[in-house]
Amino acid sequence: MKSVSILGSKRESVGKKATKALRNAGLVPCVVYGGDEPLHFSAPELAFKNLVYTPDAHTVEIEIDGVTVLAILQDIQFHPVTDRILHIDFYQIFEDKEVTMDIPVHFTGNSKGVRNGGVLRKTNRVLRVKALPKDLPDFLEADITELKIGNKLYVTALASDKLTIMHPENTVVCQVRTSRTAVVDDEDDEDEEEGAPADEAAAE
Repeated sequence: MKSVSILGSKRESVGKKATKALRNAGLVPCVVYGGDEPLHFSAPELAFKNLVYTPDAHTVEIEIDGVTVLAILQDIQFHPVTDRILHIDFYQIFEDKEVTMDIPVHFTGNSKGVRNGGVLRKTNRVLRVKALPKDLPDFLEADITELKIGNKLYVTALASDKLTIMHPENTVVCQVRTSRTAVVDDEDDEDEEEGAPADEAAAE
């Protein structure tokens, strides 16, 4: 998993006045939990753009007074009107301890069922996984190529030896459902399409 570096400054005061002053200065008040004691710090709002405004998951290397802490994003609060970042909670992680984290799912491939007029329903766009920090992926890849109308893709198809998916094995990631314009999938379509020219396959 990719890591985002944040250079922060330790917060000496955590009261409302001090917090408001930080925000007025373009800084975001933050807290890191999970260590011996909570670590309060602040950093410029722009420093979080590659962490917050991305579809992938990342770990965070927070440097405060020369000390680097490895963490993951736990919670974030936005202003209800301006969408500016108001506060961020992090959770400290350690290289030798497994951590549980929400990982986004990327859907790849061109489903047979969708080509025949079916509709792809993405039931779970994010999955919770458990792994060592070095084994956490930026995203999980779900290949929908072989899905025909009525087929479902389960979390077992995304399994890996390096991580544990924290969902029951019958959890559906996505499925191809029928629609009014759908045509029935032919079980022999795969063999026919492999030997057919591209323009003929498209016409079918």
